[in-house]
Amino acid sequence: MQHLPSSIPHINRFRSHLNTAVSIVELYKGEVPFVHFIKKYFSAHKKFGSKDRREITALCYCFFRLGRSYPWLSAEQKMIKGYQLSKEVWPAEWTDFFAACNLPGEPPRDIFPFKSDISTGIDREAFEQSHLIQPDLFLRIRPGYEQAVATKLRSANIDFEIAGKMVRLPNGTKTVDIITVNKEVVVQDLNSQNVGMLLQESRSQILNSGPAIDVWDCCAASGGKSILVKDIFPHILLTVSDIRPSIIFNLKTRFAAAGIKNYSAFVADAATASPRKRFDLIIADVPCSGSGTWARTPEQLSFFEETRVDDYAVLQGTIVTNAIRYLKPGGYLLYITCSVFQKENEQRVGELQEKGMQVVQQEILTGYSNKADTMFAALLRLC
Repeated sequence: MQHLPSSIPHINRFRSHLNTAVSIVELYKGEVPFVHFIKKYFSAHKKFGSKDRREITALCYCFFRLGRSYPWLSAEQKMIKGYQLSKEVWPAEWTDFFAACNLPGEPPRDIFPFKSDISTGIDREAFEQSHLIQPDLFLRIRPGYEQAVATKLRSANIDFEIAGKMVRLPNGTKTVDIITVNKEVVVQDLNSQNVGMLLQESRSQILNSGPAIDVWDCCAASGGKSILVKDIFPHILLTVSDIRPSIIFNLKTRFAAAGIKNYSAFVADAATASPRKRFDLIIADVPCSGSGTWARTPEQLSFFEETRVDDYAVLQGTIVTNAIRYLKPGGYLLYITCSVFQKENEQRVGELQEKGMQVVQQEILTGYSNKADTMFAALLRLC
C-alpha cells in the first residue's frame, strides 16, 4: 500500500484509527455483542478521546458490514473497502488514497450469508446491500404530543423528518435533553411502529370483545409493544410478563415514565407461563435471530451460526403453543419477529394455522429501502 504525503492530516489520523480498529476486530470472537466488547476495550484503554472512540468504532462496523465478502483481503484492506463504500462521493485525496490500497472494484456479493432461507417478498439483493448503511433513529410520538415534539425539535435545530406520529433522525442524534422519552415519544424503529397498523386495521373487530379488552404481552422485554398497544387501545386491561426479573423491573420504571399505571406484571418463561386468565389479544414478540436488524449489529453477519435459527424456531413454536391456550374464543394473537428467515416467520404461522388459528393479516415489513429494520408480523384469530 502506498503512503500518501503527511501533509494530509485527516488521512494520517485515519491511518492511526485504522490500526487500532484492525487490532480490535482481530481480538473480537463474537461471544458478546460487539457494542459491549468495544466498550470494555475502551474502558481498558483510556487514552482515546470521545471523537477517537467514535471514529474507531465506525471503522470496526465498516469491516463487519461487508459480512463474508472479499475473503481474500487482509483485515486492513477489508476495513478500508467498507469505509470506501460507506459514502457515495469522496474528495480527490480520498479517491487517491483508495486507489493506492489495491481494493477490489467489484461490489460485495456475500454480505448476508443465508439468502436462500429468507422469507418470500424480500428483495434479496436490496436487503443484502442495505447492510452497508447504518439505519436511522426512529421515534414514535405518543398521542397528544405531536405539536409539542415537532416544536421542540425545530427549536433545537435538529435535522429531522416527521410523518404522522413517526420521527426520523440521523442515527446517534441526542434528544434526551429535548424530548421526554416514554412520555412524549418512544424510541421505536419504523417497522416496530408499523406493526401497530395490523391492530389499527382490525381495531373494530378486536373491540367487539368489549369496552375494556384483556391483553397479554407475553414476551414484554422493555415494554415498547405494550406502550404501542396501550396507545391504540387506551382502555385495555394489560398484563405483561418476561423471563428476566431485571427486565420487568426496568419495564415498571418505563411504564411509570409513560404514565401507565393499571397493569399486572409477572416473571415467567413464556414457554410455560400460566397467567390464570384468558385474553382477547396476546402479543408474542418472540425471541428470534434478529436477522432483520443486523444492519445495526453487523458483526452477526460473520458470527451468527445458521443452526441457531432452528433453535429459535423450536422456542417460538413452544411459546405460541403455550400462549394460545390462554386466548378467549375468537381472541387474537399478534405474532412478531425481527427476523427475515422463513423458519421463524411463515413456517411458524403455518403451524398456528394447523392449531386452529386463522390468519387475519400477515406482513413482511421491509426496511431496507427506508434505512430501517425488516420485521415480520401476523395477526391471527382463534376460530
